[in-house]
This record gives sequence, structure tokens and C-alpha cells, in this order.
Amino acid sequence: MSLWGRAFAMLYDRGMAGSEAAGLADLRARSIASAVGRTLEIGAGTGLNLERYPPAVTELVLCEPEEPMAARLRPRAAEHGAQVIVAPAEALPFADASFDTVVSTLVLCTVGDPTASVAEVARVLRPGGRLLFFEHVRSPDPHVAHTQDRWDPVWKRVGHGCRCNRDTVATLRASPLRIEHVEVSRIPKAAPIIRPAVLGSAVRQ
Repeated sequence: MSLWGRAFAMLYDRGMAGSEAAGLADLRARSIASAVGRTLEIGAGTGLNLERYPPAVTELVLCEPEEPMAARLRPRAAEHGAQVIVAPAEALPFADASFDTVVSTLVLCTVGDPTASVAEVARVLRPGGRLLFFEHVRSPDPHVAHTQDRWDPVWKRVGHGCRCNRDTVATLRASPLRIEHVEVSRIPKAAPIIRPAVLGSAVRQ
């Protein structure tokens, strides 16, 4: 793991604090409010969703590909009785149809292969199971999208692999999942290139 990877994990919570206080924490809670049963969170990071899972979640498994992040996640996960697995979203180490809910919060912008990641999510969901997502995305405004395209190479380095111009909704529409609901949102107190966001759910048919 690179020095920047370790530093990114150490600084992540501090860097997100302003957005969390300005409303991102509430958006997290809204996005996962309907989680039920055996639930998997991909790219769980440092565990900022943990306190917001509803009682309907009977088992919580947290997948995080970066060991520096996972090291910070484990103590929080232990407090909530959750299990931590170090694995990428593109290769989830779980059986087919083994989860009722999968949660993705600010993750699909960073995965190496979003198409493969969403296909894995669909694979591990039971029929009728849901992906609950809150993601920052490519702006529908052409001018903002153009700015995102220009800054993407720089932001990818600053954001430790984060891509500011991914059309995640298009990826979901082309996947085995069926989008049930999607609403336009925004990340408060975020840089303009990562402010556009969507919140919604998609079902495994």
C-alpha cells in the first residue's frame, strides 16, 4: 500500500467532517433506511454508515478493499457486531444469492471496474434483494460535466482513485439489476466536481 493510501485513510474522516455535519450524515441514513436481513456494505471505508443501520438488519458484513481503511473500520465494526472482510467489489468472496441487501455509499466512483462490481452485487443478492446506493455522479449539466472531464485525471490522484465523472446510473441501468427509484441529490459542502449525486435503490429480479 502506498504512503498516500495510508495517509488517505488517516485523513478520510477529517476530510468528510464538514459534509457530514452539513447533511451528508442524514443522506447516509436515508439511503440505508430500508436495509433488511443479511446486509453487505461494499467499500465500507472507515465505517461512517455503521450507526445508521436500522434494526431490520439482522447481520452486517462490511467489505473494504484497502487494508489501511479496514484497520480503522475494525474497531467500529466490533462495536456494532459487524464482520469485516478485505476484498474488492469486483470479486466478492460470497456465495450466489446470499444477501438480502447490499449498500453502496460513495463507492462506485472509485472501484476499478464499475460494471464488474455491479455484476458482483447482483450475483450475491437474493432474488428480490436490493442494492441501496448513494453515489456522486457525472452531472446532467453539460457545463459541469465538461469541468468534471477536465479535472478527472487530477481528482483521480487526489481522491485515491475516485473518478468525478462516472455515469453510475447508466452502469446500473445496463446491469442485471432493475432500478426501482433514483433521485437527484448533492453532497453538501463538497467541491463542485463531486457535488452532483444520486440516491436510490435497484432490485435483483
